Amino acid sequence: MEVLILGGGVVGVTTAYQLLKDGHQVLVIDRLPPGIGGASYGNAGLIATGHSIAWGSPKALKIWFNSLFHQDPVFRMKFQADPQFIRWGLKFLFQCTEYKAKRNSLAKHRISSYSQKKLKEVVEETNIQYERNANGLIYLYRNSQAMAASSSHVRLLQEIGQTLETVEKERVLEIIPELKDSKDQIAGGVFSPTDESGDSKIFTEQLMEFCRGMGGTFESGVAIERLEASGTKIKRVVTDRGVFTADNYVLCLGAWSPLLVRTSLGVRISVCPVKGYSITIPVEKGHTPPRIGGLHEEDLLGFAPMGNHFRVSSVSEFTGYDIGHTPEDFEHILSTSKKLFPNAGNYDKAEFWSGFRPMTPEGTPILGKERHSNLFYNTGHGHLGWTMSCGTARITADLIAGKTPEISTELMGVR
Repeated sequence: MEVLILGGGVVGVTTAYQLLKDGHQVLVIDRLPPGIGGASYGNAGLIATGHSIAWGSPKALKIWFNSLFHQDPVFRMKFQADPQFIRWGLKFLFQCTEYKAKRNSLAKHRISSYSQKKLKEVVEETNIQYERNANGLIYLYRNSQAMAASSSHVRLLQEIGQTLETVEKERVLEIIPELKDSKDQIAGGVFSPTDESGDSKIFTEQLMEFCRGMGGTFESGVAIERLEASGTKIKRVVTDRGVFTADNYVLCLGAWSPLLVRTSLGVRISVCPVKGYSITIPVEKGHTPPRIGGLHEEDLLGFAPMGNHFRVSSVSEFTGYDIGHTPEDFEHILSTSKKLFPNAGNYDKAEFWSGFRPMTPEGTPILGKERHSNLFYNTGHGHLGWTMSCGTARITADLIAGKTPEISTELMGVR
């Protein structure tokens, strides 16, 4: 069977791998080479199953409204008179109850945990190298009050089998001794020994090369213009480089997915672009980046060592499809990183990046089919794109094969 995958990020490439394993003919098309253009390039680099908590909650509701009137360095809201954004925002607000926050978090953890299992299988099967660090992640807190407030999230994930260890400052410094010069910034943390980190860009590129060896085809420099359908089937994809056809199509375009299906097919999916920022810092002789990755909770600062460089990322900005950035956008990330890890790398040579997270109101991805029988959705992974990618890839391959996925996809349908 011929399958055409739209999108060459980590979600598209992992999907290609699973489909090739199943014996399909696979072509992946994208505007940029795999791992280069979207969030696969500059994301935090974390496989954060131990942090798979839904965004929508009563606390998020307060943050959302406050951001409309007060400048927040981490959560930035620019109101948009856009019906799609307003529709998404209303759906998100309806998720901000205790009941739905728990329900969505459990679903989010279910797909993240399954995906991490599939990631390990991919690594064992391919032996690809991508600066993988499987020594856990740590979620840090500046003050004990914020740490205590997170205890319900910790208990929720522990109850379903996630290994999490609440640790005081002394234990934090044992896990990451590189924090010794900034220990006044730390009250404690939550250690997740089974979480991991790595370079998503390298992972995506290496897996693409492995897929090529399996017979997969990848074409970059292809701008997708529209999908054309006849009845309940997609007939072709029109691009600036001609027309592409296949038996089945998989939508893996992240934040760009809703634009394509709305303008081409009149289908509305609840995916909103949420801009994030990252800084990649060269690690040179004498520098001491943290030995494992993690997240500083109050500042939502993700960090990860990646061989000869160190990545920090933060900010959730609702600003439509404005991909641009200014030096001021990175001030908070840079100052927070320097306070925590002053000797992590050469900050003077840092590389700055911004990109979109494709967020759904529930925080769970969009999988499966809608009105077209041969168009499969694999999008809306939010801030856990790499974390969820290998699992949603396997589920998509199973759905195309007519098989029942290994885990429940409740709360992950097209919506």
